[in-house]
Amino acid sequence: MNTPAPTPTVILEADKSTGEQPMELFIVDEHTENYLTLQAGGDFDRGMLTGVLAGIGGIGGIALGLFSFLQSGDLKGLSIMLAIALPLSVLPFLWETLRPLPLPILFNRRTREVYFDHDGELFHTPWDGIIAVANEFQLVGAQIGSIQNASLEIRVWKFEKPETALMVSLGAPFGKSLALQKGFWEYIRSYMNNGPYFDEHGNHSESDAFVKSQLAVRFKISDSFKHTLARIKQPKKDAGGKNYLSGSDFAMLILEPMFYPMARIQEFTYRIAKRRSRNRWPSLVTERLKANGPTTRLVDLECEKGEGAE
Repeated sequence: MNTPAPTPTVILEADKSTGEQPMELFIVDEHTENYLTLQAGGDFDRGMLTGVLAGIGGIGGIALGLFSFLQSGDLKGLSIMLAIALPLSVLPFLWETLRPLPLPILFNRRTREVYFDHDGELFHTPWDGIIAVANEFQLVGAQIGSIQNASLEIRVWKFEKPETALMVSLGAPFGKSLALQKGFWEYIRSYMNNGPYFDEHGNHSESDAFVKSQLAVRFKISDSFKHTLARIKQPKKDAGGKNYLSGSDFAMLILEPMFYPMARIQEFTYRIAKRRSRNRWPSLVTERLKANGPTTRLVDLECEKGEGAE
């Protein structure tokens, strides 16, 4: 595989528009009034093992046990299935929720700064004056052809040790164009400067409609049945309710409800793991995420400490 030389670097700034419409690229984990978090470090599929084992094996086993009990009136079959189903549900749930998730990249709108955890060490940078480095490049190979990619990175400094810096990628670059990354930077910029809610032009809005429309694009397995119903609504209307289902639609209407418990359990497990992982942030960060928390920036604390040392 050959990697051509990258195109010239594009510098994006906090106070200058990119000219692109704000766009969320399936990276935002939480969009709240006080802070915005971006998934980092993988584990996006956390909870899937619990969803499969508990949603299919666990619930399926209990259903079979209940069916056996209703047929025979004997509790033995139900007891056996419960003995199998409960470990299938509880053990993977504990394993996936007790293991900490990688902490996200965190944009604090109240204090106007960014936090990042690297191997348990706190890094940060003020939002005002921040720049992002965007770079578009192509991967070329005989099997894959030419794939366009674009990276988007910011620089952060270790708390109380500003001589140590990192370049942090705001999401994986693969399959993204420079325009997409500019749109994503515009999403972050609109949140920090005009948020917490904004319209399609990045201007402040009292309504969260545009933000919700962006976040709703992310595919969730638990929503697939709802989307299928919405998709066949028009064909049903056009056909007057007769012979409006295609073979694939019929299959989806049968299969998707079967996978719904698995998807909901996976999402629930991920939420629990994420909630537990929040406790890994230092108190300096968590107290600044509260609506009534301090608004001093970490860089201000560093300056105060430096002056005190003198």
